Amino acid sequence: MKRVGFISTRIAGTDGVSLETFKWYQVLERNGYECFFFAGQLETPEDHSFLEPKAHFEHPEIQEIQRDCFGRRTRRPSLSSKVHELRSYLKAKLYAFYKEFNPNLLIVENALAIPMNVPLGMAITEFIAETGIPTIAHHHDFAWERDRFLICAIQDYVHYAFPPTHPAIRHVTINSNASRQLSFRRGLSNVVVPNVFDFAHPPKPSGKAKVLRETLGFTDDDLFVLQPTRVVPRKWIERAIELVYLMELPHPRLVISHRSGDEGTLYESRVKEYAERLGVELIFIGDMIGAARSFGSNHSHDYTIDDVYECADLVTYPSGYEGFGNAFVEAIYFKKPLVVNRYSIFIEDIEPIGFDVISFDGFVTHEIVRQVWDFLESGAREASLEKNYRLGQEHLSYEVLEKKLLPLVHSFT
Repeated sequence: MKRVGFISTRIAGTDGVSLETFKWYQVLERNGYECFFFAGQLETPEDHSFLEPKAHFEHPEIQEIQRDCFGRRTRRPSLSSKVHELRSYLKAKLYAFYKEFNPNLLIVENALAIPMNVPLGMAITEFIAETGIPTIAHHHDFAWERDRFLICAIQDYVHYAFPPTHPAIRHVTINSNASRQLSFRRGLSNVVVPNVFDFAHPPKPSGKAKVLRETLGFTDDDLFVLQPTRVVPRKWIERAIELVYLMELPHPRLVISHRSGDEGTLYESRVKEYAERLGVELIFIGDMIGAARSFGSNHSHDYTIDDVYECADLVTYPSGYEGFGNAFVEAIYFKKPLVVNRYSIFIEDIEPIGFDVISFDGFVTHEIVRQVWDFLESGAREASLEKNYRLGQEHLSYEVLEKKLLPLVHSFT
């Protein structure tokens, strides 16, 4: 079972699903597996890729269906017909992908978890049922975790494919709560595989950090505070702004490394307005920064996210909800002081590991600010950051992924 077919809505950019797909691909490749890719947007090796635009959740036909599926409880017969028409079309494309690359194992990245593309999920489910092909369904988000999917006219389709029940499918979740909910709601056993990073290879300075700091207007004495996430509501960026405000810096600034993403720009406008009220300058650098550890890694940008982390003196991670916490793991890898809100998955799956971070419960206080300054000025700071790296290597490394993923693959044989 050495030919693996990855299927998703998109495998491109720096969203969490694409980043974790890249890590799984790296681990499988170094263990002798050959990987192929099917999605609506791809930055994968061209000769191993099958691009089908209607697999993307941003395709106009898919978006039209999504608008009619959610926020109401009944659907028109024409919607049912359209969903099944696209399901049939996408299933034919999956068969074409199967014929071209002949994978003997599928890994479905989130396309059988959250109903962002309903016809695709149904097509994948039917394809698996017809072929019996061994499948690992890697679930990052579920419909019940997002308010916008709670009221819907396609509950029958959601139960059918998000996620499906079939003996050929092994289910993987990324945190303990998702694992329990999948068992309770669907009766499906599953394996928890956390987000990981390549801790076996420590980061290497590129020499660009000083230039980037100067380009952004920072001197050697200025504190570079980094918010390394997209600008979406669940990131609670207001808390990072409040932290910078309460730190009473000579020039209060917060650097945000990513764009708004696919959830609109309304929240970005709200964040800008809030920062202006508190006198905190926001520096958005998403257009300047390229990926360093993803399928789309290239040199079309002057700087990478690695350079940004190298610049940072402090990383903020005030999210209200995360599936796991890619940016948290990255900050540990780059040995940066970290301020984190105690979101539920952090409390259950990350905090017990014992990382030295400054954590808060929902809101920032002067006491939290005092803890931040104490940590930044502590003589034991470097030892704490080294400890964090060792814990990351022990619990969140590629080697941990290998120990969990490869037995799953072998279980089919």
